[in-house]
Amino acid sequence: MSGDKSINVEYSKKFLRSIKKLSKDLQGKALECEELFRRNIFDPRLHTHKLHGKDKDLWAYSINNKYRIKFLFFENDTVLYIDIGTHDEVY
Repeated sequence: MSGDKSINVEYSKKFLRSIKKLSKDLQGKALECEELFRRNIFDPRLHTHKLHGKDKDLWAYSINNKYRIKFLFFENDTVLYIDIGTHDEVY
């Protein structure tokens, strides 16, 4: 997927619960990153990468050096945000 068209993002209940627990500053940063993500999933600033092991079907991108969003690709340019948290929390 390239930056040619925007992506549709859906949110799991777990993701919505997790993001509410973050500071307002971090929530704002996550929103900024989501805008980048919607325009280009592989924008270099996001460090989007495939996961391994038990999460081998999932992907993640960075909010900052500590926090990441874990997601799953679906058809029709749709992704499902699974969770947001620190590297230890979401991996």
